[in-house]
Amino acid sequence: MQTNLSEQAKRLPRAEEAERILRSCVHCGFCNATCPTYQLLGDELDGPRGRIYLIKQMLEGNEVTAKTQQHLDRCLTCRNCETTCPSGVQYHNLLDIGREVVEQAVPRPLEQRLLRQGLRAVVPRPALFKALTQTGLALRPLLPAALKAKLPREIRPAKPRPTKQHSRRVLMLEGCVQPGLSPNTNAATARVLDRLGISVTPIHEAGCCGAVDYHLNAQEAGLQRARQNIDAWWPAIEAGAEAIVQTASGCGAFVKDYGHLLASDPAYAAKAARVSALAKDLVEVLQGEPLETLQVRAEQRLAFHCPCTLQHAQKLGGAVEGVLTRLGFGLTAVPDGHLCCGSAGTYSLTQPELSRQLRDNKLNALESGKPDAIVTANIGCQTHLDGAGRTPVRHWIEIVEEAMH
Repeated sequence: MQTNLSEQAKRLPRAEEAERILRSCVHCGFCNATCPTYQLLGDELDGPRGRIYLIKQMLEGNEVTAKTQQHLDRCLTCRNCETTCPSGVQYHNLLDIGREVVEQAVPRPLEQRLLRQGLRAVVPRPALFKALTQTGLALRPLLPAALKAKLPREIRPAKPRPTKQHSRRVLMLEGCVQPGLSPNTNAATARVLDRLGISVTPIHEAGCCGAVDYHLNAQEAGLQRARQNIDAWWPAIEAGAEAIVQTASGCGAFVKDYGHLLASDPAYAAKAARVSALAKDLVEVLQGEPLETLQVRAEQRLAFHCPCTLQHAQKLGGAVEGVLTRLGFGLTAVPDGHLCCGSAGTYSLTQPELSRQLRDNKLNALESGKPDAIVTANIGCQTHLDGAGRTPVRHWIEIVEEAMH
């Protein structure tokens, strides 16, 4: 796509990257065919090709309006378009660049500013988030339906973690919301890995991966969280940790992007690249292990929702299904498995109507094979889907751990 950046745009830190991505797009429109918001709204500007045009016009010096901001806000950042694109357009990087420019150019209404600041203040702080969740559960009968849907139907307490130390050691990102909403997920992970002869080393100084800030357009704050995590993990990495395991694919996708996002930071570029190389979704660790050691007795039929951050961002579509099949679980077919469930981080709060439509469509697809349970690999998807009050939704590793003998 022919592009002529304005003099102002040329001064942006990522100007060359933006121009390179814009020039790689041949505006074929294949991306629109798999874009969830384009399918729902039918508006060219609510598909990837239209959003690329908007960002191009913006970077060429044309007027930036609240309408531009709205179309970019509606993007789920699911990256389905990147899986579909025959030209390899790195759409999510261009979107990040465009959103940052819009954020500076178009003041948000007070209501939006308060919501976004509130999310950034609460979500990345596990203790605060957990306390607010517990308060919400206590007051559930008094809450409006929209808020009730954001609370888990049931919080399973964490089982004890193994204390035995193995020669193989991994780190694990504990996450922000997962300890409050699904505390047993990481405990189940530690118990499964222990059975395979792998110890999980907790690094309490590591915090939020940075995705919440970054995707709410506080990009420098998100990068600072990335730097803090790198500093927290580095001594254990130098001591021989073989991987940094994520059980939430949204966090995993962002940690794997540290190397790219901090490539121009001379103090952190090399370390960030090393961290990204060590970052593994849990399924990547289990794929190469002797799973028969787990002695799983699989009796449930499961429908697996593959999060966008697992299949499109991390390119691990089919990986969890492969592990579950090896363990003996029956999997039901899921139509349109490539489509987003509408959670998309904080999207379910910033774009509730679109998010709810996508959730209901996804649940219809997941339930079409009449599974005993729905499983997924990301806490955002899990909470969002389970909030509908239909078929129970859990993290797949908890089902595996419960079936071990």
